[in-house]
Amino acid sequence: MIEFIKVSKHYKLSSGDYRTILDEISFKFPEHKNIGILGMNGAGKSTLLRLIAGSEPPDSGRIIRTGRFSWPLGFGGGFNNNLSGEENLRFVCRIYNADLHQVLDYVREFSELGGALTEPMRTYSNGMRARLAFGLSLAIEFDVYLIDEVMAVGDPVFRKKSKAAFEARRQTASLILVSHDMRTIRDYSDVIIILNNYELSIFEDVEAGIKVYESLAGVKR
Repeated sequence: MIEFIKVSKHYKLSSGDYRTILDEISFKFPEHKNIGILGMNGAGKSTLLRLIAGSEPPDSGRIIRTGRFSWPLGFGGGFNNNLSGEENLRFVCRIYNADLHQVLDYVREFSELGGALTEPMRTYSNGMRARLAFGLSLAIEFDVYLIDEVMAVGDPVFRKKSKAAFEARRQTASLILVSHDMRTIRDYSDVIIILNNYELSIFEDVEAGIKVYESLAGVKR
């Protein structure tokens, strides 16, 4: 369960002005549902995921969460670039009290990074970092997985494998997904949440939510 109580989030711009993401929002996210989050570019969808994960604090208000939430997949901010991929895995395993050998074996097989796992992460491409984060998150059991466009990572074979892995995880966990790909949103979402004008709106009907979003974005059907 995740609930926002009068949550506000702002960013200071180089001009000295502030960009508002959320403004005293109180909102209870539906439980045991796969949620697709939509919003215009720059609306703050990735920031919203980081707030949910707890990797970024609100400026004011409270966020109440119960259960185990993953970090936003595709977000590599928790990795140390001077450590190797494997060393980063060991560090995360200690934080989450996860079985080190099980996690290492899973990530080696799933990520297909091979010898790169022993190389410093500063040598990784964005795609390699996403593969590592993706494999690591699947190796540790969470109640809710947070996904930020990571389904587009890799070649068609890897994307097919990623989709199959998430299909398996959906049996025991929920997803909160940010994507600009409406096919992905339709495939994985039970409900839609739209972030617009610093507010959150929920749509129990996925197609209705997509229609409202496309109207806001000026997309003609």
